[in-house]
Amino acid sequence: MPICFGREIHTRLPERKLCNEYGHIINDLNMKMLLPLVRFYSALLFLGLAAIIPFVQSAEAEPAATAIDILLDPDATMVAQAQKANTRLRENHPAGFALDADHMPHITMLQRYVRSADLERVKAAVAKVIHKTDFAKLKLQATGYYYLPYQNLGLAGITVAPTPALLDLQQKLIAAVKPFTVASGTGEAFVPRPDGGPLNQPTMDYIAAYVPEHSGKQYNPHVTVGLGEESFVKQLLAEPFKSFTFKARSASLYQLGDFGTAQKQLWTSAQADPLPSWNNGKAR
Repeated sequence: MPICFGREIHTRLPERKLCNEYGHIINDLNMKMLLPLVRFYSALLFLGLAAIIPFVQSAEAEPAATAIDILLDPDATMVAQAQKANTRLRENHPAGFALDADHMPHITMLQRYVRSADLERVKAAVAKVIHKTDFAKLKLQATGYYYLPYQNLGLAGITVAPTPALLDLQQKLIAAVKPFTVASGTGEAFVPRPDGGPLNQPTMDYIAAYVPEHSGKQYNPHVTVGLGEESFVKQLLAEPFKSFTFKARSASLYQLGDFGTAQKQLWTSAQADPLPSWNNGKAR
């Protein structure tokens, strides 16, 4: 009867064979049977790791994002003009959005995708820049209408002169949030639409390309006023526009909704006067 001593066995025959950790004899036949199994399970282990590693890398490369808008809240003068234009647009296209607490009139300074986990740090970075800004020096002037085409519709807005003070503020904000930005985001980065529909792709692409395509020399400050049939919006642009001046009453940070509307306030430098809510107001 073979007897195991550690990793060896001794028999009455003048030979020595290896013993495994359970005290079983491993002869040449055992090895021939075990080697294919060892190779098989090694391959499975390798494939398993190969499948897991890209998943982990992907999770790290694409963190959950929030689409943000750092903006200036205009005073009552601009709000009144924006609401007047919005009323005309909604008469032309009733399915368009109203300017209210969920679609605040504003001047976008910067739109970016940021890591959702860093939102508190983003708020702090924006607040630091804004608290050093002298709003009295931000002399704002409305210069006309513009629009962005979308299918057979036009997203209209009132343009604002890009003064050196506005451009300087924008660059400071870009630098402040740069450590927290990501290249792109999905529809989940936005406030959901009231009807549960999908976000339009041009909006998502616009935010991804905001820097550099809509910043610096390409910056086009404006107040979005609504959505209308493209033919009607073109008529609006052709009408005489009386330029006017206005001020910024505060600065805020919002989560964006569809068509780049400021929907969910995340931070503000001052409390703004409330407007009717999309959910509670009569305008829909």
